[in-house]
Amino acid sequence: MHFLRRKVTEKRFFLYFCSIIKTVSIMLRRFKVENFKCFKDEFVFDLSSAKAYTFNSECVKNGIVNNAMIYGYNGSGKSNLGWAILDIIEHLTDKARWEFPYKHYTNAENDSNMASFEYEFMIDGKLVSYAYSKTDYKTMVNERFCIDGKELISMDRANGNTKFICSLKGTETLNKEIKDGQLSVLKFVKNNSMLADNDINRVFRDFFTFVEHMLFFRSLEDRTYIGLETRKGTLEKDIIERGKVSDFEAFLNEANVKCKLAVVDVMGEKTLAFDFGKKKIFFSEIMSTGTSALMLFYCWYMQILESEVSFVFIDEFDAFYHHELSRMVINKLKEAGVQFVVTTHNTSIMSNDLMRPDCYFLMNSSRILPLPKCTEKELREAHNIEKIYKAGAFYVEQ
Repeated sequence: MHFLRRKVTEKRFFLYFCSIIKTVSIMLRRFKVENFKCFKDEFVFDLSSAKAYTFNSECVKNGIVNNAMIYGYNGSGKSNLGWAILDIIEHLTDKARWEFPYKHYTNAENDSNMASFEYEFMIDGKLVSYAYSKTDYKTMVNERFCIDGKELISMDRANGNTKFICSLKGTETLNKEIKDGQLSVLKFVKNNSMLADNDINRVFRDFFTFVEHMLFFRSLEDRTYIGLETRKGTLEKDIIERGKVSDFEAFLNEANVKCKLAVVDVMGEKTLAFDFGKKKIFFSEIMSTGTSALMLFYCWYMQILESEVSFVFIDEFDAFYHHELSRMVINKLKEAGVQFVVTTHNTSIMSNDLMRPDCYFLMNSSRILPLPKCTEKELREAHNIEKIYKAGAFYVEQ
């Protein structure tokens, strides 16, 4: 009975999280990082500078870029930006994380031993700011949480301080001391308080819901991901257990991978195979690199469609794709409605037919700007922005 009650409770929490993501407007508005990996000085990724374009309006929601594509030279920091944005997963959640990218945490040329991060979210019309500093991936130095400019939670561990300030209703009797330098004050408040049911506390909870459903993934030489629950088993097993074999087959055919799939039994374990009529060959044995990358995207995409993902950063999203396939994947993400950021080198999809100029960003290790801010030219729907880009007319100062 205890096990059944636990499973019912878990299901209720899952349904609650899904309903929050569907009904509450939550978006990452602005992100700032300093002294983290290649970002020696203050680096700002501003998604709130959308222009008044009338085409591809679904790419922007409430004045905030919902679909962003980042271009930059190799070594410009595109991957590091993803690591930076998802750094929040480590100390605010119990979701999956990967520590290797955070091994060399602070910038090697900066004298400071502390990296700083600041996030701005829009949550149902309220501006939520969360700032913190760390000396490494796990060790907190300070934190500050504000709603509409009003500070509600703060802690500065400088000089051995262990006390924090919190004015959320329901925390009046909470012990406001934390001696563990690896414990976030926000996570401590969330897990140890009976917060009152009011608008401010609901925003605080919704903030956590959004963060707990953020996701980073890529399918290069490694298949790294950060956020959501730790996945067990193979991608093939995941597709089979979800009952999505026919849907995956249709997805592959839409992507011009013409095939028929079957499920075969291998020593009691079910796995995918290509069905050639008289012969079936294991999927994993003859799939191309691009098809393998597509399968990875498909599995995460299923979770996006099921509203398990609030924000996704896909690094080098189309490294193994044909340009038409890259376009299809972007359209799939747009249809899902999730706020996404992707990095790429593929200029053939830098097009006003797919997105709009204020959704394409150029970056180096010092700055990142949308295309309209990279030129004095007024960009219009009829312009071929790929041609303008290749002509060198877009420029981001170091």
